[in-house]
Amino acid sequence: MHKEERRVSKEEQPIKPAKGNPHKHEFKMVFYEMDGHMAHHPPVPHAHPFKGETSFNVGHLHHLAGRTAIAEDTPGHVHHYRGTTTFDDGHVHHFEGVTSPPIPRPGGGHYHMIEGQTTVNGRIPHSHGYRGIAE
Repeated sequence: MHKEERRVSKEEQPIKPAKGNPHKHEFKMVFYEMDGHMAHHPPVPHAHPFKGETSFNVGHLHHLAGRTAIAEDTPGHVHHYRGTTTFDDGHVHHFEGVTSPPIPRPGGGHYHMIEGQTTVNGRIPHSHGYRGIAE
C-alpha cells in the first residue's frame, strides 16, 4: 500500500439505505399539456422576476422591478407581487397586484403580465399607471 492510500474503516463507509427504508423517496415528474399550457405533475412551485415602467405623469416616470411570490405551476395560476418604484423627481410610489394567468411561450415555458396603478405621492400629489412583464 502506498503512503497516500489508506483503507476506509467500517465506520467511515457510506451507509446504504436498507430495502424498505422510509427515508428513501422516489417520485416521477410527469409533463402534460392542458389548455395549451405545459404543466407538471406534481406542480412545481416557482416565481418570476418582473420589470416594467410607469406612465409619464407630472413630467417624469418611474421604473419597477422585483420578484413575484411563489405559486405552483398549474393551468391558470397567478402570482402576487408588490414593490416600490425607483426614486425619481424626489419621491417613490408603491405598487402591488396579481399577475395575469400564464401566457405560453412558443418553445415552452410561460410568462405573466403585470399592470395597475401606483400609490399617490410627490410634491404635486399624483399616481402612475404601470405595465410590465414577469418572465
